[in-house]
Amino acid sequence: MKTRRSGILSLFMGLAAAGLAAALVRILWAYVPPASVRYGILAVCAGIFLLAGLRVALLKYQVGQYTDDICETLDAAIAGRQPENLLPYEDSLTSKVQGKLMQFYDLMREERLRSLEDRQTLQSLVSDISHQVKTPIANVKLYTDILQRQDIPDEKRELFLHSMEAQIDKLDFLMQSLIKMSRLETGTFLFNPVEARLLDTIAQAMNTVWNRAEQKKIEFSVACETEIMVRHDPKWTAEAIGNILDNAVKYTQAGGKVSITVRPWQFYTRIDISDTGIGIPEEHYNDVFQRFYREEAVAAEEGVGLGLYLANGIITRQKGYISVKSRVGEGTTFSVYLPTLHEGTSGLN
Repeated sequence: MKTRRSGILSLFMGLAAAGLAAALVRILWAYVPPASVRYGILAVCAGIFLLAGLRVALLKYQVGQYTDDICETLDAAIAGRQPENLLPYEDSLTSKVQGKLMQFYDLMREERLRSLEDRQTLQSLVSDISHQVKTPIANVKLYTDILQRQDIPDEKRELFLHSMEAQIDKLDFLMQSLIKMSRLETGTFLFNPVEARLLDTIAQAMNTVWNRAEQKKIEFSVACETEIMVRHDPKWTAEAIGNILDNAVKYTQAGGKVSITVRPWQFYTRIDISDTGIGIPEEHYNDVFQRFYREEAVAAEEGVGLGLYLANGIITRQKGYISVKSRVGEGTTFSVYLPTLHEGTSGLN
C-alpha cells in the first residue's frame, strides 16, 4: 500500500514539474521577444532543475548509506560481534546513532549475562539442596521402617527414636543453613547496621557454642575493651563470629584453647579468633570459604560446610573481610575486619 502511494506521488510530482516547465516556455515565448534572453532563462532554469535533481539523488544515496550502516550495526549486535563499519570518533549522525545502539546493546548483554548467572546459581542451589537433604531423609525413612516392626525391644526402639531425632535436627539445621545461603546469594539479606558495643556481639556469638566448649573442657578467653564501638548489624555479625567459633570448638581437641582478641585500627577493627585445633593446610585457605567444602580429614565430623561460607558473606556485605592463617597440628586464626566507625561517616547502606 505504501509503495503504491509513493508511486502515485512520484507520478504526480513528475506531471507537475512537466506542467510548470511547459507553462514557463509558453510565458517566455509570449512575453519575452529577444530569443537570446528566452534561451538564457531556460538554461538557468534547466541548471536549477539539474542541481535540484542531483541534490535529491545525493540525499537518496546518503539515506541509503545511513540505512545500510544502521542495519549492519543491528545485525552485528544481534550476532554478538563488533560492527565492521563502527565510527566511534566521527562527528556524524550515523556515528551518534551507532553509539546509542551499542550502548543499548551493552546494557542488554550485561542483563543477559546477569540473567544467565542467576539461572546458573539457582540450578546450583537446587542441585546442592537435593544432594544435601538426600542422606538425612533416607535415614529418617530407614528408622521409620525399623520402628514399624512389632518385635523390636524397647531399648533398641528408644535408640532408634534418638537417632531419628538427631537426623531430624540435622535436617532442620541443614534447611535453615540452606535458606540463609539462598538469601545471601540472591541478595535478600536485610542488614540493620547500628553503632553498638562489639563486646556484646561477641558475647552473643559465644553463647551459641558455650555448652559444647564446656563439654570438651575447652578454655575460652576474650580480650576486648568494653568501650569499643563499631557500626555493624549485631544479629548477623554474631552469627558470622558464632560460625567461626563453632568451627574452632569442633576441630579443637578436648582441653584445648580458643581465644578472641579485638584490636581497633585506624580504618578497621580486627577480631582475631584463634584455636589450638588441627589446623588448615595453606593450599586450602581459600577453599574453606566455599560452600559445602569439607576436607577429607574431617569428613566424619558433624557439619555441612556452610558455616565459614555464610560468615564470609555476612562480613563482606558489611564492607569487611576475613583472612586466615594456620599451621597444621598447631591451630588456626581467623581474622575478621569490620570498618571502624569515624565521625562524619554515613555508615552502611
